[in-house]
Amino acid sequence: MPQKVDTLVVGAGQAGIAASAHLTTRGIPHLVVEKDRIAESWRTRRWDSLVANGPAWHDCFPGMQFPSSGPEAFPPKDEVAEALAGFAQAHDAPIKTGVEVRSAKRVPGRAGFVVDTSEGEIEAQNLISATGAFQTPVFPDLIPETAGIRQMHSASYRNPGQLPEGAVLVVGAGSSGGQIADELQRAGRRVYLCVGPHDRPPRAYRGRDYCWWLGVLGLWDLPAKAPGTEHVTISVSGARGGETVDFRRLAHQGMTLLGRASGYAGGSLLLNDDLAKNIAAGDANYLDMLAQADAYATRFGLDLPPEPEAHVLPEDPECLTHPIRKLDLAEAGITTVIWSTGYKQDFSWIDLPAAFDAKGAPLHQRGASPEPGLYFLGLPWQSRRGSTFIWGVWHDAAHVADQIEIQRNYRNYRPASA
Repeated sequence: MPQKVDTLVVGAGQAGIAASAHLTTRGIPHLVVEKDRIAESWRTRRWDSLVANGPAWHDCFPGMQFPSSGPEAFPPKDEVAEALAGFAQAHDAPIKTGVEVRSAKRVPGRAGFVVDTSEGEIEAQNLISATGAFQTPVFPDLIPETAGIRQMHSASYRNPGQLPEGAVLVVGAGSSGGQIADELQRAGRRVYLCVGPHDRPPRAYRGRDYCWWLGVLGLWDLPAKAPGTEHVTISVSGARGGETVDFRRLAHQGMTLLGRASGYAGGSLLLNDDLAKNIAAGDANYLDMLAQADAYATRFGLDLPPEPEAHVLPEDPECLTHPIRKLDLAEAGITTVIWSTGYKQDFSWIDLPAAFDAKGAPLHQRGASPEPGLYFLGLPWQSRRGSTFIWGVWHDAAHVADQIEIQRNYRNYRPASA
């Protein structure tokens, strides 16, 4: 006989742990299953030196304790995993690790789901997919294997020592690509970095971290990206105590900036003529953030020290004024390419076609699927800009738990006898 539970949560990362806490608060029986360890992505699917991109006081659940870092610090990845596991333990989260979910489908003829796992079937009235936003690395098929160059996704990068000698090409200048490229350059590598459209907020301004500024300006709660910015990444870093990402500075230190990669021919990477445009758009985003912060400080009379120097940008480096359009990889000495090109979601284990669009993306309203009883957590922009952050998924999990409780109340309703 299959195990039965009211609500099954798949995944014990930040989304699954948040879901469990809110379900517990509402008295909803549930089980969380995880194929690896709690917070496994933080432990083993990131590079060694990764730290949180937001300070501990901000990127946390209520009452979450970081074992070593103070509130203003950017905790290392292992400490984030410890903090998440500690939070789950403190809330007696019913998590079962080492259980792989293989498929989920409707129970024939009645409400609920039957979920096939490595430890047998589980029947659940509600199913929460809390597998997050970073599931399957996107690996562009651009440079052929015959090029004789080692290629890896940023998900497989750990440290400079794992790479063969030689220059490194990093494709993608979001938070991961920018930080990896910077680390490699600091390790003495010759680095080339393809820079696409991006936002690059100030790490801190006038004595406040940008997480604080986004909060008071209401920018964390934006419900959707502006048209035309769907593929714009955010380049920000908590490394070395937190610093503003400035691609011009990296170039002046020796890094070669490139436009977006568009093709490959005869041993050379072909590059778009969009580097200056992408850098300018990032600058505009940065300066707009400063302007909004200044206006807010003036309007509300905040006693925060002005930072006029933050508005001054470095001079354009040679690689920006005379961009490279064709890069001979052998001539540049490039032996490794790191594709920091993001991830795609994989919900192939959920056998409910009506729950997804033609591209396989979940159909949902703030995490609630049109398939009754099915919910999602950890999706990018699930309800707001901050949905994939630890604090953001906490609020989304509260809404999902509310919806489950509402539907439970409807199911339990019995008309009063006359």
